[in-house]
Amino acid sequence: MLKNYKFAFFGTPEFAAIILEKLIMAGWKPEVVVCNPDKPAGRKKIITSSPTKLLAVKYKIPVLQPENFPFSIFHSSFSKLDFAIVAAYGKIIPREIIDIFPKGVIGVHPSLLPKHRGSSPIQTAILNGDEETGVSLFLMDEKVDHGPVLVNRKWIMENRENYEYLLKKLAEIGVELLIENLSKWLDGAIKPISQDESSASHTGKFITEDGFVNLKKDNPAVIERKIRALNPEPGVYTFLDLSGKQKRVKLLEAVLKDGQLFITKIQ
Repeated sequence: MLKNYKFAFFGTPEFAAIILEKLIMAGWKPEVVVCNPDKPAGRKKIITSSPTKLLAVKYKIPVLQPENFPFSIFHSSFSKLDFAIVAAYGKIIPREIIDIFPKGVIGVHPSLLPKHRGSSPIQTAILNGDEETGVSLFLMDEKVDHGPVLVNRKWIMENRENYEYLLKKLAEIGVELLIENLSKWLDGAIKPISQDESSASHTGKFITEDGFVNLKKDNPAVIERKIRALNPEPGVYTFLDLSGKQKRVKLLEAVLKDGQLFITKIQ
C-alpha cells in the first residue's frame, strides 16, 4: 500500500475518471486532482465539469484546473508530495513541474508504447485493425508519451471491440497495473526500460471530416472499423438520397459478414 506516500492525480476524461475512482476505492486517494478547466458542452453550451472533477468533489479532494502552469502555485501545491499519476490529462506537463516530484510522474497510456503515442491511441488501434493493444505505465518526461516504460500488459483484440468498450477495458487494466506495480516502483524494484524510438508511432485528434464514409466506394471493412472507432465522437456519417433530397445520416452500429457491411443502427 501507499500509506507512506502522497501523490497528485492528473486526468480529465472518462478514461482518467475510471482509474481515479478505482484507485480511491482501493485505498489510494490522491492529495489533489488536476484536470482541465470546465468548458461548454452540448448544443446549449452549458459549462460542464470533467468526470475527474466531479469525482474529486464527491470524495472531497482539492482540485486544480490550470490553463497554464505557474510554477510558484504548483510548487506550493506539490512540494510535500512524493509522486504523481497522469492518465489522459490533455496537456503537456513542463519539465520543471515534473521535477517537483522526487519519485517521478507515472503516465498511464492505453497502448503498448512506443506504438500509438499521443491523443487517440484507442481509436487508432481500432481503425488500423490492430490484433492487439494494451496499457503501458511509463516514467514521464517533457515529451509526449516518451519516457522509459515501467511495465505493460497486452489485450488481444478479437471480438470487434468498439471505442467505448475498449476505453473501459483498458482503464481497468491500467488500474490493475498501478495496484500491482506502483509500490514496487516506489521501492526501487522495477527498472525502467527506454522506448525503442525506431518503433514509435504517433496519433492525433480526429475531426468531424474524419468520420465521413462513402457507402458505395469505401472498403466495407474500413467503414466498419470507423463506426467502431469514431463513435460517439467525432461520429461517423454519410449522405443518402432520401425522398429526392441528400440527407446526412449518422452511422452508429454495423456488422461485417462475409465481406459485406450491414448497417444496424443509424440516426
